[in-house]
Amino acid sequence: MHSISPLPVERIRAPHPPFDSGRRAWLRGLVASALGGLVLPRWAQAAPALALGYEPGYPPGFSHFKYVNPAAPKGGALVLSAAGSFDSLNPFLLKGMAAAGLGMLVFETLLERSLDEPFSAYGLLAEDVELAEDGLSVTFRLNTAALFSDGEPVHAEDVKFSFETLTGSDAHPQYRFYWADVAGVEALDSRHVRFNFARQNPELHLILGEMPVFSRRWLGGGALAQAAMKPPLASGPYLLERFDIGKSVHYRRNPDYWARDLNTRRGMFNFDRISFKYYKDRTVALEAFKAGEFDFFFENHSKRWARDHVGPRYRSGEIRKTELPHGNNAGMQGFVFNTRRAMFADVRVRRAIALALDFEWSNHNLFYDQYSRCDSYFSNSELAARGLPEDEELALLQPFRDRLPEAVFTQTWCPPQAGTPEKLRANLREARRLLSEAGWTLREGGLVNAQGEALRFEIVLDQKAFERIVAPFVYNLRKLGIEAGYRTIDAALYQRRLDRFDFDMVVDAFGQSQSPGNELMGLFHSSAADSEGSRNTPGVRDPVVDALIEKVIYAPDRASKIIAARALDRVLLHGEYLVTNWYSGTYRIAWWDKFGRPDILPLFYAPESWMIATWWSLKS
Repeated sequence: MHSISPLPVERIRAPHPPFDSGRRAWLRGLVASALGGLVLPRWAQAAPALALGYEPGYPPGFSHFKYVNPAAPKGGALVLSAAGSFDSLNPFLLKGMAAAGLGMLVFETLLERSLDEPFSAYGLLAEDVELAEDGLSVTFRLNTAALFSDGEPVHAEDVKFSFETLTGSDAHPQYRFYWADVAGVEALDSRHVRFNFARQNPELHLILGEMPVFSRRWLGGGALAQAAMKPPLASGPYLLERFDIGKSVHYRRNPDYWARDLNTRRGMFNFDRISFKYYKDRTVALEAFKAGEFDFFFENHSKRWARDHVGPRYRSGEIRKTELPHGNNAGMQGFVFNTRRAMFADVRVRRAIALALDFEWSNHNLFYDQYSRCDSYFSNSELAARGLPEDEELALLQPFRDRLPEAVFTQTWCPPQAGTPEKLRANLREARRLLSEAGWTLREGGLVNAQGEALRFEIVLDQKAFERIVAPFVYNLRKLGIEAGYRTIDAALYQRRLDRFDFDMVVDAFGQSQSPGNELMGLFHSSAADSEGSRNTPGVRDPVVDALIEKVIYAPDRASKIIAARALDRVLLHGEYLVTNWYSGTYRIAWWDKFGRPDILPLFYAPESWMIATWWSLKS
């Protein structure tokens, strides 16, 4: 077990006053741009809150977010589980698996996102934001009370250093894609930092507010890659206390936390200590949870939820369980084709393979009818494509007509439907037709191409629980003469293989926010297709997709963003880059009955991070 010595506090400061934005100018209009030119207010002034496409929901000087309890008591301990292992204390590197909790508990951002609005941000390390009149720069003014955990103030040079480090060659490439339109950053003085933009980008000033900030002293003049096991120096509510590599990590609440009374932190981060215990297997983890080894379980396995969350402690009420609704954009999950492999280059082959998955059978027999089929890259959202393209969406797609399959304009895409032997046989007959059309013929029970190469691939998994789901899919594929297999590997190796695109097919999820934008560059843009560590898992490399991503990013308003997202969704779906999986409109959670939680649920949240941030101990 490694213990972390307390960081020295060189000087003690009086508690800072509550965040008071009532005297500051309110940002009246949303910055908006069209691809042909930016539409901006005639003025530029500082504001304590920003929103994308609407007026922020909380007024200047608000007391606290409505989904927290501002009077929540502090104290007690929370023990959580984590999957797999970890070998790094640095969450910003491509290599290695970072310890759970670092990003949320130790590091802070310039702005804080609200969980009950699609995309609103309020002051945290930065108390004001000023967008230039021409939309080509944004200036953040830092809160004078903001301190790192060693007692030193957060300066503009630290923000500049953090940005340049995160977009440097040592950091994960996702940051370079996300902030690609930033031309440079300047520390104007100790409190003001300005980001200059290469071009007008409606959401760039907001997503820069999501940047984690750390002290220049953390790296001590060395490279980010050399700080894999160096305890971070940042401004968050918790300090890293001790860790046992690959087994557990423990945090303690910073008693001198600078933002404990800030309106965007009031009622939050109430536990004195938070720990994560690592388990290689989720089934083993569930038994450990029921034995009291940790406190909260987010269940993502339908069979376990239906059959295993039972027992005397559930009946007595010691352990409670429920399903919580959410408004999250469910995005997309699926069996992802690596289109960098020659055997998956033909869209007809990909569609044929998709026809072999009988979701309806699996949902009833394996999932206890708990799921809905993913039918969009923005499932469970108004951004999802529906029906045939019409009006503005049709006009957006029309210039690309000669580069798109005609089906984009004439056929409503939907995942294959089965559920009965008759429907499955019809799907497999259609699959054989597509495979034959693509040049694959049946020879001695297997499919081969003109060169005599067999259609053979492996599905790589990181959870054994998925094997029971993959098995019937593989069985159906073998009826077509396709030699498919599957193998489960440990989480660290799985992540390395994903980072290097070293797979034929994997299960992957493409989460989406309520307001997708620059993150799409790393997910589906051609520039990310061969960038190691990018989230472009299928290797999408399509100029039309690239153009539509830009339409989404640079949409002038919410209505235009919705239209562009639907057009992008439609083109991705017809590209058949994956065999769509499923999603749930609720979160299934269980917890030991020793915690309090706010009365109001947020709209857009993840269950574990919401629990960490807003619950409190009843046994302090």
